[in-house]
Amino acid sequence: MRATLLHLLAITARPLVRRSPVHPPQRVLVIKPDHLGDLLLATPALTALRAALPTAHITALVGPWAASMWAQMREIDTLETLPFPGFNRDAPKPLPWEPYILLCQTARRLRQQAYDAALILRDDHWWGAALALLAGIPQRIGFAHPLCTSLLSVALPYQPRQHVTQQALDIVAALTNTLPTATALRYTPTDAARTWAIAWTQQHLKPDEHLIIIHPGTGGPTKHWLREHWSRLIQELCQPGRRILLTGSPAETAELTAIAASSPAELLMSSNDLTIDRLAALFAHARLVIGVDSGPLHIAVSQGVPTIHLFGPSDPLRFGPWGDPARHRVLSAGLPCSPCGVFATCPRATNPPECMAAITPEQVLAGVEALLGK
Repeated sequence: MRATLLHLLAITARPLVRRSPVHPPQRVLVIKPDHLGDLLLATPALTALRAALPTAHITALVGPWAASMWAQMREIDTLETLPFPGFNRDAPKPLPWEPYILLCQTARRLRQQAYDAALILRDDHWWGAALALLAGIPQRIGFAHPLCTSLLSVALPYQPRQHVTQQALDIVAALTNTLPTATALRYTPTDAARTWAIAWTQQHLKPDEHLIIIHPGTGGPTKHWLREHWSRLIQELCQPGRRILLTGSPAETAELTAIAASSPAELLMSSNDLTIDRLAALFAHARLVIGVDSGPLHIAVSQGVPTIHLFGPSDPLRFGPWGDPARHRVLSAGLPCSPCGVFATCPRATNPPECMAAITPEQVLAGVEALLGK
């Protein structure tokens, strides 16, 4: 029913497109409703977009929950925030008509800004595609997802398991008629954060110690690894010349404390004093970062530190580390039902989720020793 309604919307709204496309486009709107890690995975596309359109005015429309990730991107001229429906993890469920009121209000505002092109950097984001159409933007580029195709002017072939970074690069290529060079993820900590990280390492590490950071938290309950597995891994990792640090957000302090309490080794822990900026700066001092599929693990990749990512319900082909496979490893149990893409509860009702429980500490330890050996 939704697909039918969106198709009817596409037909009735096409007269709202006010003018022919401009080549090259001078005003470009980038729509990205996702969270921190997803925005970081799109930074190579922003780099490619600016390189291809050096004089264009580029506006990014993102959720307020992730704006900090692009706040320092020089490729963006204007950063606007919008509470995209369905993406705020802490907000109460909206009334059925509220997302459509927001859609119409935002489209009316965007029409006044006269954009030449809109890039929908999430392949299934029909709401963003509808927003670009109602705003009268002549070039609307995204993927031929069943809910999006009729709303777009250019619908690229939809490959559900293509890496999201490559998807974003392909959209830029479609707009600019270029072949963007695949660049690294980019997040630059502030000078204040770097100064803090230097002071932290000087206070907590001996000159001959290597720092291994474990970041166990993530936004989806089914993506968590077992507490006893973390404890077993930490026990094996603790060797002379190594210091283990647990990191997380203030909301994850209780879980970090529980992991530390169940671990026989003496650990460092940091959460209440951490910001994304400080976390990135601290990652740069690590010899290795270990965690589950999460935004902070992608931040670690952006800082050039080797990483190990534990994947269960999420798809590493789409959301795996964007970097050298020799330095960034994905570990999974390889169950037939994985990846399922369900992050709230296991569809097979296993608790803890079998796909995460089946990843053994021994597997992770083998990956650790291989990377540290290099």
